Amino acid sequence: MTPTLPELIGTTLFAIAIVHTFLASRFTKLAHRHPAHAGALHLLGEVETVFGFWALIFVLFLAAYSGTGAAIGYLEAQSFAEPMFVFVIMVIAASRPILLLARGIIEAIAKAIPGPFNATLYLVILSVTPLLGSFITEPAAMTLAALLLRDGVLTQAVSNRLRYATLGVLFVNVSIGGTLTPFAAPPVLMVAGQWGWGIDFMFATFGWKAALAVLVNATAATALLYRELAALPPPERRAPSGMPLALTGLHLLFLVGVVAFAHHPVVFGGLFLFFLGVTQAYERHQDRLILREGLLVAFFLAGLVALGAQQRWWLQDVLAGLDPRALFYGATALTAITDNAALTYLGSLVQGIDADFKYALVAGAVTGGGLTVIANAPNPAGFAILRERFDNGAISPLGLFLAALAPTLVAIAAFQLL
Repeated sequence: MTPTLPELIGTTLFAIAIVHTFLASRFTKLAHRHPAHAGALHLLGEVETVFGFWALIFVLFLAAYSGTGAAIGYLEAQSFAEPMFVFVIMVIAASRPILLLARGIIEAIAKAIPGPFNATLYLVILSVTPLLGSFITEPAAMTLAALLLRDGVLTQAVSNRLRYATLGVLFVNVSIGGTLTPFAAPPVLMVAGQWGWGIDFMFATFGWKAALAVLVNATAATALLYRELAALPPPERRAPSGMPLALTGLHLLFLVGVVAFAHHPVVFGGLFLFFLGVTQAYERHQDRLILREGLLVAFFLAGLVALGAQQRWWLQDVLAGLDPRALFYGATALTAITDNAALTYLGSLVQGIDADFKYALVAGAVTGGGLTVIANAPNPAGFAILRERFDNGAISPLGLFLAALAPTLVAIAAFQLL
């Protein structure tokens, strides 16, 4: 397929944005050295703003090249439902009633497992929560797991080894842990309806393999880091929360409602406005809502949508020319440099594909979903929540990639050998 000039510019800017994510921490350091330009440098150093920034450059180019109307028409032709959904689900899942309920369940399971509490808590967060993502959606699972890790294990003076190992396992496990059902993982959502994949099919074809890989990854990480986890001081005893049961139930209804209407922004947007009203009415039972973090993540994903649409001209040809085994590994690799939901969507446009092609495409897309921050839609949410626990508030993209390699290999084995 011969690309148009806008497609070439879009692909070039997409490549620049990927490189920018690896250099974001450099801009943060430069901000400290050059205080006169600290504001602009800090903006360029925020990973969550990278794709939004370069998408803006692309839209400005499109307006200059084809006219303002064409640029507006291009944006209106894209679906920004996923960024909006991730924003809403992040904020609701991180509200105090939901977090207290989730923490209570996770801690109860952890206490039932023999061993030091910090180690068993770590094991449960990295195994149970990602699998829970198959029911409450991956963005909600990522938000809950990241907040539980931030306010639990990672509050201590832990090593960089533990921080990055945790991040790598978390991102990979969330990416594959949402495949037990057809409605929770973004790359599955893109094709499940078109290909007729139901819950029975997903569990039999993907789910049990993913669950096994999640448990292996979480157990291996806990075993590898056991000494450090066991040496951490026990968490402080918390006073009873005093959270009204009815308010917790209402928050759960909001969460379920947003998940049920994930494809209908008008509905889940209205539910979110109602949710904000409830949190204001019962402010004494709420913590600060993570509106800023959620908006940054949504901005990141919206930029990815705007630039990702220009990658169809080369991605579709690459996917169509691969046999199933090569497609699996190709999709795993391509996911590291493009959103896996966009990848499966483009693959679904290829004509005359068989069941082996479909399996290889989706399995590869979710397998590579933990390698980079852009690989899977929920990753920016975990990134935004956990980065304050890393040195200078910055997460190294290379560090994440290396930490995610081993759990990714476990996922490869599960989807290719079982």
